[in-house]
Amino acid sequence: MTSPIKVLLAEDQSMVREALAALLGLEDDIEVVAQVARGDQVLAAVGAHGVDVALLDIEMPGCTGIEAAAQVHREFPQVKLVVLTTFGRPGYLRSAMEAGADAFLVKDAPAAQLAEAIRKVLSGERVIDPTLAAAALAEGANPLTEREREVLRAAADGATNAELAKALHLSQGTVRNYLSTAIQKLAVRNRAEAVRTAREKGWL
Repeated sequence: MTSPIKVLLAEDQSMVREALAALLGLEDDIEVVAQVARGDQVLAAVGAHGVDVALLDIEMPGCTGIEAAAQVHREFPQVKLVVLTTFGRPGYLRSAMEAGADAFLVKDAPAAQLAEAIRKVLSGERVIDPTLAAAALAEGANPLTEREREVLRAAADGATNAELAKALHLSQGTVRNYLSTAIQKLAVRNRAEAVRTAREKGWL
C-alpha cells in the first residue's frame, strides 16, 4: 500500500485550521502530520515531520506564509508548497510564486479541490486559482523596489520621516525621496494612501 501524503497545516485561526485538518483527514491518501499557528514555526515543523506538502496561510504572526514558503523552499526544496489566502490580491500570487510556491488557492475553495491540488503538486504540476491568475496578469508587476516597500512598511504606523530615517539607518532626505517615488508610482496623494493601495494589491 502506498504511504499517505504527509501534510503540514500552517494557519493562525484554530477553527479554520481544525476544519481543514478534519476535511483533509477524510481523504484516504492524505495525512495531516503537523499543525502550526505561526509562520516562524513552519520550518522546524517541516524538518521534524518529514512533510511532503506544506499548506501555508499568508496572514500569520511570526512571519507571513510567503516568507515561510521561501524558507522551506531554500532548506527543503523537495517539499511542495501550497499557499492559501483569504485575500484575492494579485501581488500575493506573484510574491508566492517567486518564493517557490507550487500552488496558490483561495481558502473558500471546496475541500475536494484542495485535496486534488495537493495530489497535483506532488506529481509536479502547478495549481493556481484561475481568477487570481487573471487578476495578476491584468495588474502587472509590482512597481515598487524592495527599498520603497521597506520604507512604506515602516511608515504604515504613522512614523515621522525622522523616526523612519533612524529606524532604517537612512538620511531623512533619502526617506523622503523613497516615499515620494512610491506615491508617484502608485498615483496617490500621500503616504497613507500609498500604504493602503500597496497593501490592497498585495505589494507590501
